[in-house]
Amino acid sequence: MHVAVVGGGIVGVASAYELAARGADVTLLERGSLGAGSTDRALGGIRAQFSTRVNVELSVASIEVWDEFEERFGVDIDRRRTGYLFLTRDPDTADAFAEQVAMQNEYGVPSRTVSPAEAADLCPGLRPEEFVGGTYSPEDSFADPHLALQGYARAAREAGVEIRTNTPVAGVDPRESGVRVELADGGEGPVEADYAVNAAGAWAPRVAATAGYDLPIVPHRRQTAVVESERPVPESDPLVIDADTTAHFRPERDGRALVGGHFAETDPVVADPDRFSEKPDTDWAVEAVERVGAVADYFGPDSRLAGGWAGLYAVTPDHHAIVEESVPGVVTAAGFSGHGFQHAPATARVVAELVFDGEASTVDVSGLDRGRFDRGDGRVERNVA
Repeated sequence: MHVAVVGGGIVGVASAYELAARGADVTLLERGSLGAGSTDRALGGIRAQFSTRVNVELSVASIEVWDEFEERFGVDIDRRRTGYLFLTRDPDTADAFAEQVAMQNEYGVPSRTVSPAEAADLCPGLRPEEFVGGTYSPEDSFADPHLALQGYARAAREAGVEIRTNTPVAGVDPRESGVRVELADGGEGPVEADYAVNAAGAWAPRVAATAGYDLPIVPHRRQTAVVESERPVPESDPLVIDADTTAHFRPERDGRALVGGHFAETDPVVADPDRFSEKPDTDWAVEAVERVGAVADYFGPDSRLAGGWAGLYAVTPDHHAIVEESVPGVVTAAGFSGHGFQHAPATARVVAELVFDGEASTVDVSGLDRGRFDRGDGRVERNVA
């Protein structure tokens, strides 16, 4: 079986590896360099504190791989397990947190609810008087997305995957006997395959349109600031998320912090994913530091912006991925709404199962089809960052 994978981010590269491990001949087609779309701009979070069962299941299955990654792939991904701390000022949200923790615990996630005082023990700079409660899991972590991508890419090549970078795809044409992938800009092709995988992230709707189907995925520009805080952020601090505003920060080296958040006035939809600024906006950075300053006292008026970047989230209306065989011969794995890096290992296995077995067994993703939007399932991921 020959499979063409469109997209060289971590979801595409991991899928190529898992397909090859199942015995497929795989050609991966990436319009630029590996990771150049969104992976290299990801924050690198790996967590299981999600509000819906399917996202928790994807996390748990992925964490099994992340836990063994260095041993299996021979790459140290600089993973740091300092935990994630979610906080809220809203009693109703605190009640929802408690329900989510109970559900997460069913899957073996060691999350727990915390009082403001307990949260302050986890993050000494916290302003506990601001909050009514939160949740914490010590096993949540973050890693270097570029190193993880390189580990998968090396394993994919060793498994026989042909990785073709600087090879933009013009279209995917499903046929009665397989799929033809047309290449743009005079690239050598077309590529004839039995299956194609649309793992093009924010560009996935373009690929889908050429194959005759629609994807309700919208690119959103997300920004990260590197901040020299007024008071150093201890490296032992968890990644702290203000669930009410989405403002968040995590420790970086040398007392610095990475600060993020998407706010209504600075959360632009990107009309053309080929054209967006990769540098953080000054107004956004000022607002982000002010918002995390209301969370923790590390970020006083003498905090200084030391750099940053912007990338794209491929966002769906319910903040869940679309993972399905969209039309005969074309499998979609896109629209992760910021969760693509951490869910890549499980998603890759699911993609291989859909191609070889016709259904997923690692995680039941039957509810992640596009038809859910017409059915009005009403399930929305609440724990976003």
